[in-house]
Amino acid sequence: MGASSGFPIDLVLFGMIAAFLVLRLRSILGRRTGFERPQQPYQAPAQPVTAAPVIEGRAEPTAPAARRTVPDASTPTGQTLARMREVDRSFDPAGFLDGAEKAFRMIVAAFAAGDRQTLRSLLGTDTYAAFEGAITAREQAGQVQESEIRSIEASVIEGADLRGSVGSVTVRFVSDQVSLTRDQKGQPVAGTDAVTEITDVWTFERDLSSRDPTWRLVSAQSA
Repeated sequence: MGASSGFPIDLVLFGMIAAFLVLRLRSILGRRTGFERPQQPYQAPAQPVTAAPVIEGRAEPTAPAARRTVPDASTPTGQTLARMREVDRSFDPAGFLDGAEKAFRMIVAAFAAGDRQTLRSLLGTDTYAAFEGAITAREQAGQVQESEIRSIEASVIEGADLRGSVGSVTVRFVSDQVSLTRDQKGQPVAGTDAVTEITDVWTFERDLSSRDPTWRLVSAQSA
């Protein structure tokens, strides 16, 4: 995405959190940041997962566009978003949501893969510490996480705040995910290989007056 969208692709390297994570961490410096969804025992799928249709010998998964909701300009959140645009003329809420969805997918993948380098550049300091601690705990237990976002059903801007030039935007994501944790023997110990609808609430933050255009994830919760 270009600068006109307010959420360029090259600066949207946030990451993503999987559905049933190995660990949900509690509050950090007064913020609910990290993994607060309790670890769930392994659940076998109620029925076999249907494969995507095969075309020309390749699976072609469908990825319908998410339902995106931007607050009306007359609402308090809409008015805050308008003030953000006064600080940074390139900021656009609709463009922000598009980039936020890409960020959501990227962080889920980075967390599942234990990709600390990617996460470090995409998360706030405290949030990264929470994610890194969960990855370390998983590694020490000899566990491997498999995560896949099948689709993002909805993304909604639920709140916004502007303190000085620092803006924060809270987004609710509703997604269909497959998330499974295996032990050292490859046996499932948490999550499920069935598609499950998950709702997550993430808050991104950025100094709108800074030349650094990156919106970093500062809070992640399960709704």
